Amino acid sequence: MNFTSVLKTNYPLIQAPMAGVQDSGLAIAVGHAGGLGSLPAAMLDAATLRRELQALHTSGLPYNVNFFCHQAPQPAIEAEAKWQAVLQPYYQEFGIDASSIPASAGRRPFDEEMAEVLQEFSPTVVSFHFGLPSQSLLARVKARGSFVLSSATTLDEAQWLVAHGVDGVIAQGLEAGGHRGHFLSRDVTQQANTFDLLQQFKPHIHVPLIAAGGIADAQGVHTAMAMGAAAVQVGTVFLLCHEAKTSALHRARLRDVHAPTALTNLFTGGLARGMLNRVMQELGPQNSAAPTFPLATHYMAPLRARAEMNQCDDFTPLWSGMNRSGCAECAAADMVNKLAVGFTR
Repeated sequence: MNFTSVLKTNYPLIQAPMAGVQDSGLAIAVGHAGGLGSLPAAMLDAATLRRELQALHTSGLPYNVNFFCHQAPQPAIEAEAKWQAVLQPYYQEFGIDASSIPASAGRRPFDEEMAEVLQEFSPTVVSFHFGLPSQSLLARVKARGSFVLSSATTLDEAQWLVAHGVDGVIAQGLEAGGHRGHFLSRDVTQQANTFDLLQQFKPHIHVPLIAAGGIADAQGVHTAMAMGAAAVQVGTVFLLCHEAKTSALHRARLRDVHAPTALTNLFTGGLARGMLNRVMQELGPQNSAAPTFPLATHYMAPLRARAEMNQCDDFTPLWSGMNRSGCAECAAADMVNKLAVGFTR
């Protein structure tokens, strides 16, 4: 299969959806350059999703829209009180009354309301994170003609996705920035880097494989394709692009290509890769007191807001993959062109 015919692009290159640091502007810029731009929808309400999808539709370009599929947890009063107690010294430092913190979901799973909005459009690709939605919701997506992708971090997850109706599997290696897409097991010791995942998946998974994680230059693109990937999904290298909404604090940290990253659950309750900062160093990147994803989100939010007012990233989720060597402050089209060299080697 020539996967560019599926994506309707010049290159089998997908810009990874990155919630909080982009909107349709980055996706459209990538699309104009011959890649597939992506819109992250997990942090959008229905009205904003409709507006962003309308912008993508008006562009006339192919695009991907990404949704989370986690099970929305019930509030856990005891667990959340324990987490508040862990954060209480920081609340005191900034003069924050913990009892005044408003509840916030932080991330929403794909649901009936989002499906209704999506049915007004026909995205080329719809991708999911944390598994798949219900069969009825998935059927509605497929009825619009969208090619369905979802992330797998292990062979078991890839096989489950195929059995439940995906058209392609995103092999999300441990190097990838942002949230891990695992949904069958949270044991990261079972997970592997991107190229090892491709080797594990290739003999057993007979739908297109998309390599994601640690791909930051043309050589990485070339290696992934040579190992049997139908396409690559690349995110971190777009974070410094002009069209990204990455904050100045985040951009400053991204410029240090040697700054270490770690998997952390402090910011949302779900494991996600980001650069180390004060709260990760003091509480440890992974803390057992953090409540279930995404319930931890709103407890960190007021600390982040107060610190950022002082131009400080101590409580900011600085999402990043392990490999930032290809990051550059340039137009997204220039980044696509740099990466696309890997398809012709």
